[in-house]
Amino acid sequence: MFHSVPIPQNEPVYSYAPGTKDRELLEEALKELASQQFEIPAIINGKEVFTGSTGKCVCPHDHQHILATYHKVGEKEIRDAIEASCKARKDWENMPFSHRSAIFLKAAELLTTKYRYKFNAITMLGQSKTAHQSEIDAICELADFWRFNTYFAQQIYQQQPMYSPKGEWNYSEYRALEGFIFAITPFNFTSIAGNLPSSPALMGNTVLWKPASSSVYSGYFLMKLLMEAGLPDGVINFVPGSGAVIGDTIVDSPELAGIHFTGSTEVFQDIWKRSANNVAKYKSYPRIVGETGGKDFIFAHSSSDVRALAVAALRGAFEFQGQKCSAASRMYIPESIYDEWWKHMQEMLPTVKMGDITDFTNFMGAVIDQSSFNNIKGYIDHAKAAKDAEIIAGGGYDDSKGYFIEPTIIKTTNPHYKSMEEEIFGPVLTVYVYKDEDFEDTLRLCDETSPYALTGAIFGQDRQAVNHAFCALRHSAGNFYINDKPTGAVVGQQPFGGARASGTNDKAGAPQNLQRWVSARSVKENLNPPHDYEYPFMG
Repeated sequence: MFHSVPIPQNEPVYSYAPGTKDRELLEEALKELASQQFEIPAIINGKEVFTGSTGKCVCPHDHQHILATYHKVGEKEIRDAIEASCKARKDWENMPFSHRSAIFLKAAELLTTKYRYKFNAITMLGQSKTAHQSEIDAICELADFWRFNTYFAQQIYQQQPMYSPKGEWNYSEYRALEGFIFAITPFNFTSIAGNLPSSPALMGNTVLWKPASSSVYSGYFLMKLLMEAGLPDGVINFVPGSGAVIGDTIVDSPELAGIHFTGSTEVFQDIWKRSANNVAKYKSYPRIVGETGGKDFIFAHSSSDVRALAVAALRGAFEFQGQKCSAASRMYIPESIYDEWWKHMQEMLPTVKMGDITDFTNFMGAVIDQSSFNNIKGYIDHAKAAKDAEIIAGGGYDDSKGYFIEPTIIKTTNPHYKSMEEEIFGPVLTVYVYKDEDFEDTLRLCDETSPYALTGAIFGQDRQAVNHAFCALRHSAGNFYINDKPTGAVVGQQPFGGARASGTNDKAGAPQNLQRWVSARSVKENLNPPHDYEYPFMG
């Protein structure tokens, strides 16, 4: 029996404004979690597995504060997880869609009611996000993924043949893939960590889920929430640990049916190469879905609303500490409005506060870990020594207590300067000022500068200029914004993904992504089969 999934609505964003009950409850959750240390096991076939090989979960804004110790899996545990996944597949695939979807709808309810403040606090402490950042990510976007995906899945199942002649019944069955899915999730979004394993699972697949080492803390609690929502044992197996050990063992398995990935371009390309070399041993060709890097741009025309342009640059580049795939990283601005834009930036930047996220007056927290800190610091130091670039704002950094990088703006005279081309993944915006008459040439420059094509924005009030940029930058971004920052895609409103070196553009938050996790079977039933082999022409 098919039960219709209700049309979802986006989860409302709580403000956590001073004096609200929500603010009080969130602060209580932060204090409670900060006072505890957890021991986090792997979860394989529904059972907790303690391997003895451990790592630490710390607060990025206070890296001496240990939140948890987690157990890393090795080759044995991975093989156990593959076995559990394959064993669970038949019963899970045969569970009616209405019952599978009910689990994820239940998870969304648990997340947005019973556990809302806890999961906000978990993401704030473990990933150094402000209350606003965490609310958008760990609560609203994740709940939206779980609710909208069930609705989108229903639309896929309802795609049926147009016609069945008299005496026939034609229909399509959307089967799960034959094998298991490998979900590899990043540190920067709890919502992505929840979506990547659950979207293939919703479509009847079983999953091995490797969370980023720097977000095992939130990943573990998500896994526990899904289990509380009714997820059967073995459907999703939670396997934290070394990417090399886990990835090689999984990608070499003949049972691998698909990979759902968000992370670095280099890692994704390595996985793709290894899977291509293994293609002859797989039972079927694996579905490979990935969202990787970005070198996201804001392109301004001389007709721009300059104040809006400045606000978009500040928010787009520095919210989430610049650690989001869509963060504004390069900017092209015409000479005629640069001085006015810079005046607005100079007015706003001194008011931007950075620090411990439990201080709700802070706009920014810390970057995720020492490796990220060192990488971003390297770009800032390079700019300090460069002849064709200068730091005009920020440029400071300090990792003595937390991994703090000041919001930094680099101005360059070289449109191919290092930080105009390479992904940094931190709060660094590089600005190139172009001559107004070079608008068209600079659009071409923007299109050709980066190998990525994830997000981008055009600012301008001149509609002809906006349309010209819209066409010129058609393949430069999978998510394109007009008079808005190039960040903040909302499930059900702006399906997310990019092409070129930014990924396969399978659009998380849309039916396109879920379509990759099913394999269609066309079925014809003859209700009145012939009883004579001869055709009329033979008479």
